[in-house]
Amino acid sequence: MQTQILNFTHSKLSDLISKALKAAKSNGATSAEAEISVATGKNVSVRLGNLETVEHNNDKSLSLTVYIGQRRGVASTSDFSSNAIDDCVNAACQIAKYTSEDKAFGLPEKSQFATNVKDLDLFHRWDKDESIMIDKALSCEDAALSFDGKIENSEGAQMSNTEGMFVYANSSGFIGGFPSSRYSLGCSIIAKDNKGMQRDSVYSSVRCFSDLKDPRLIGHEVAQRVLKRLNSKTIKTGKYPVIFEAPIATSFISSLVSAISGGNLYRETSFLLGSIGSKIASEVLTIFEDPFLLRGNASTYFDDEGVGVKPRILVDKGVLNGYLLSTYSARRLNMQSTGNAGGSHNLIVQPSNSGLEQLISSMGTGLIVTELLGHGVNMVTGDYSRGAAGLWVEGGEIKHAVEEITIAGNLKAMLNNVAAVGGDTYKNSSKYTGSILINEMMIASNN
Repeated sequence: MQTQILNFTHSKLSDLISKALKAAKSNGATSAEAEISVATGKNVSVRLGNLETVEHNNDKSLSLTVYIGQRRGVASTSDFSSNAIDDCVNAACQIAKYTSEDKAFGLPEKSQFATNVKDLDLFHRWDKDESIMIDKALSCEDAALSFDGKIENSEGAQMSNTEGMFVYANSSGFIGGFPSSRYSLGCSIIAKDNKGMQRDSVYSSVRCFSDLKDPRLIGHEVAQRVLKRLNSKTIKTGKYPVIFEAPIATSFISSLVSAISGGNLYRETSFLLGSIGSKIASEVLTIFEDPFLLRGNASTYFDDEGVGVKPRILVDKGVLNGYLLSTYSARRLNMQSTGNAGGSHNLIVQPSNSGLEQLISSMGTGLIVTELLGHGVNMVTGDYSRGAAGLWVEGGEIKHAVEEITIAGNLKAMLNNVAAVGGDTYKNSSKYTGSILINEMMIASNN
């Protein structure tokens, strides 16, 4: 029996998308591609022990891209009626007639399309009552609020579930798609001392309901985090080792991803232009891309253009083995698509250490970054400057919280100064990484 979401099956979505592609050809398109998707979900939120909201949402979308020669037009609709799809097709074709030509436009070569369908265990049907969601949210918040007397307020706890399905197809004959699900549970609380208030939040996000972290464990974790943020003290400006805590380390890896992604490369706005085969980081850094990771956050067997994907070592002991390219960016660079239209697929940073505690011990004196503010990253030069808050370490032990500081450096130097990667892998992101220790960065304080 086919999976059904909002009364749509894979077959029904395939029929609709095929009609849209056929209509595009009849309207003069030389080639076309489209993605159609449906999704349904629930979200509950509680605060201070009371239910605040229960939300139900349903979404539908059809996005169509047509090519008339070397011109491109894009249009979308949330209405799946025949008239609405025809209007969408007409709009896309009209847009294409008036856009500029670009030799890099067009579908991938047929030889690049995915041919092996893989079940990556991404869909797990919600078969429970929403009262279960409410109970888990309440339990999560209660565990946090009852942990310590200094925790006196809450921004609430939430649980949500989403089930969706999509189909991608193009006029070259490729069609593929699959259903997926997502469950999340999180809590945000506020603690207070004589110096003021602090807030923090923790959540768990998974493909299968049974994989969610225990709500009371989430509550205890967020309570411990917010208590550590109290009683902050100043530090002296200087150069120190820095640990990016695992959730923050994902943003560091994201900066590397941006630098090796096609858009920045063909525009020549990346500090890693022309770096394939070169050493761009310390030997500690090895990053795998595994699109076939079961229940992975970014798992798939084809990219946003139908191009087949495969596991690879993206960075091997500091050496960059490849870029992240779509068909368009690859053509602009006179290269081949790497199957990364839409982004990377489960980047896994290989740990070099047993855990965060060992990183703290080996750091001696320095900063654990637990929050970043602002967007001070220059992809052209690699210059890096962000507002931050975190925990100060002396003698291999956490001493106190710090806030209103700035950390600065250059991404080239930061990558080459990666000293260790912890085994405390963060699993709520498509970048699976533990905490990352960088030998030295500039830390500026008000002191």
